Amino acid sequence: MFVHAGSCFPRVLALLTEAGWDVTASAQRGPASGEIPDATCHVGIVCLPTADHELLAELEAAAPKWRHLELIAIVSPDVTLDPRAREFIATHCTDYQTTPIDAERLLFALGHAEGMAALAHRSLSMTSAASGIPELLGSSSAMVRLGHDIERMAAVDAPVMITGESGTGKELAARAIHRLSVRRREPFVAVNCVSLPPSLIHAELFGFEKGAFTGAHQRKAGHFELAQGGTIFLDEIGDLDPELQALLLRFLEEKTVRRVGGHAEINLDVRVLAATHIDLEAAVKAGRFRDDLYYRLNVLRLVMPPLRDRQGDIELLANAFFERYAGESHGRLRGFAPSALRAMQDYHWPGNVRELMNRVRRALVMSEGHLLTAEDLRLKVEPDEPPVINLDAARFEAERLSLLAALQHAGRSAGKAAALLGVSRATLYRLVERHGLKLDEAGLHSQQGSAVAPESAEASHS
Repeated sequence: MFVHAGSCFPRVLALLTEAGWDVTASAQRGPASGEIPDATCHVGIVCLPTADHELLAELEAAAPKWRHLELIAIVSPDVTLDPRAREFIATHCTDYQTTPIDAERLLFALGHAEGMAALAHRSLSMTSAASGIPELLGSSSAMVRLGHDIERMAAVDAPVMITGESGTGKELAARAIHRLSVRRREPFVAVNCVSLPPSLIHAELFGFEKGAFTGAHQRKAGHFELAQGGTIFLDEIGDLDPELQALLLRFLEEKTVRRVGGHAEINLDVRVLAATHIDLEAAVKAGRFRDDLYYRLNVLRLVMPPLRDRQGDIELLANAFFERYAGESHGRLRGFAPSALRAMQDYHWPGNVRELMNRVRRALVMSEGHLLTAEDLRLKVEPDEPPVINLDAARFEAERLSLLAALQHAGRSAGKAAALLGVSRATLYRLVERHGLKLDEAGLHSQQGSAVAPESAEASHS
């Protein structure tokens, strides 16, 4: 428990100590950064004996460092009359109490705050604990299986093909494999094959000798050499051109490379991890990817689950990104509104975890409220359930639609319309009148509120 200073400080400290709370106290006027407790402290009390705007400004400035705390304010009755103080309490505090202090009520409020903090803390800690892989947050069954697969693949030294949609975290999985492997003390080199210019990718991957081409003023080691003893991760491997596919196959078979413009073979000990979001089997059948290279790379296969298949992870990830980028917000945000949580669960997430991260980060910067809403995330809120329609109103509307359809189909013939509806002509005229329609020699017209032919008109049509 963290307690910030004020005139109520001695009484509060004595009460909490007697109740068995572990208290970290600050007697300073402002919340010095060194005195703000770490994440192991979940509950805090702020004493505000007066509506001191300077103190409130200091507290608001420190708000991003207090986000892990469920705060309770203890204020004098006069403080609640000040708009600035009321805004601070509403924005940053879970509860408040006015002096004189009601010990029983305060302890109850603290217990409630501790319970809410424990739930939030448990949710965030589960994100990495469930999968066992800090790089990959999630507690869903899909992520637990992924964590087990990564641990097994890290224990061997074979190539791994990592597949999955864009934004699912393929590079994070590759880094996890490297970190858990015997090569973890050696380099991890990540290369995005799409980002390298086609004219330079050969030299970038395998290096070049001085004078090998215009601008090659000195020898340069390639990415494979830089990864010596460690791991190289080739992202978007499906976009390699055929010549480089042949060179990569040669490295996998012989563990040697030759720099551009060079003649010597360089022996390397590098584990290759590759990733792609395209269907490599289809690319092989279409002749766009070498089948022998595919089988060399696909010794072990790790499939990254899309976010839509990770039940329960969306809210955990959103909260984790909220905490990560909270410092970029205006300091008054405390979490997600129910509409935002519901919209995130209903959304399909074509961009997966990367899209979720970007939406949360943008919302933190652009939101003007205290809670992030579905609108802040630019997500549509679907209604929880269809609206309930009064049965009388539903019957009336169904009757009107049937009447219109019959009259339209029958043209000028009232008798035919009545027959289609299975009613007498007199009943037909009553229905026409009831629904504000007009029947004349020219046919039927929709005219709300108009007079209609009387029942006696039946005789003229007999």
